[in-house]
Amino acid sequence: MTGVVEALRGQTGAMAELLAELVRIPSVGGSAAEVEIQEFLAGWMRDEGLEVDHWPIDVAAVTAEDAFPGAEVPRTRASGLVGLLPGTGGGRSLMLNAHVDVVPPGDPGAWTEDPFGGRVADGLLYGRGACDMKGGLVAALFAVRALRRARPRGDVLVACVAGEEDGGLGSYALLRRGWRADACVIPAPTGLDVVPANAGALTFRLRVRGRAAHAARRGTGVSAVERFWPVFAALRDLERRRNADVDPLMRRWDLPYAIEIGTVRAGDWPSTVPGDLVAEGRMGVALGESERAARQALEEAVADACAADDWLSQHPVRVEWWGGRFASARLPADDGGLLERLGAAHTRAAGGTPQVWGAPYGSDLRLITGLGGIPAVQYGPGDVARMHGPDECVSLAEVAVAAQTLAAFALDHCGAAG
Repeated sequence: MTGVVEALRGQTGAMAELLAELVRIPSVGGSAAEVEIQEFLAGWMRDEGLEVDHWPIDVAAVTAEDAFPGAEVPRTRASGLVGLLPGTGGGRSLMLNAHVDVVPPGDPGAWTEDPFGGRVADGLLYGRGACDMKGGLVAALFAVRALRRARPRGDVLVACVAGEEDGGLGSYALLRRGWRADACVIPAPTGLDVVPANAGALTFRLRVRGRAAHAARRGTGVSAVERFWPVFAALRDLERRRNADVDPLMRRWDLPYAIEIGTVRAGDWPSTVPGDLVAEGRMGVALGESERAARQALEEAVADACAADDWLSQHPVRVEWWGGRFASARLPADDGGLLERLGAAHTRAAGGTPQVWGAPYGSDLRLITGLGGIPAVQYGPGDVARMHGPDECVSLAEVAVAAQTLAAFALDHCGAAG
């Protein structure tokens, strides 16, 4: 085990080179590059001697299934990819599951770096997806490359999945194809802490009706914007109540189950009282809470706000649920010691004891654990605060430590050949 960790300690430069190449492939969800990066990675895996399963996902068939977890990005093409390092026999299997899709870079003017440049400065590699989660993917790839010489007894596989950011298409298709393992580590950005639980997230749409009129005679109309105010206030009150008493794993966050309105569109002319408003937002799902219960809580809050308003009581706000459905999830209590052994592997590789906490955002952990029945945790390089924003970056030192930890954990979990 010590040997595989030592072998990775001189590989930081090579990891940076591969990570820069991956960042330079602008694999925004739904774009052609989301497929292109899978082709690149399949070639890398073959060159490293892994057995490769690279297949086209039947997007139309998969998204039509009742169990499909939803999507917010239109796609006509997507591909799945697994690189397998076969074990020598008799050991437990391990999956390392990393997503390849990234969110759009947003306003380029907000960046001081090229969003897809992959530049290194002061030990940080910059670019969209560097932190979330191509840095973790590189750590997983180098861990498996080092394990080829260590010859684990159980199979080790790296699953590269698309569509994680908007619902989980890739992991859903992966499980649908039949890939399973005895345990899974998702190398998401956790700052090298161990995350055994995720809050969920649901996407909703509110339709508010007003009555259009000329703005010069606005008293004859009803502004949909004004009628939205009490509904927005009701959502803020619901958020406060839902975060008053939370699971201990979530107490590091001020709002572990946030509710936010992300977009608002109203009216169609500057001098017209807006006769309609459409607001779209995101609702956090508490640990142990069903999606149905979360939806009901929001629908009741909106209905109560409408009942208390003269106009809305006669013209109630419509609530629609769309997009990705991220259930909450947590590592089962009978995880076989996964949490403790991963923490011990980190300690051997880096020193110190990682913290354990739950994440306030949704992830593929709920599919791997809930749908696949595979005990799963998140552990990887990168700071959550650097995700999805301008000048996203990841520490190369953390990428290296993550690779060492994953390799050490794999040998412990899968067993080393004698």
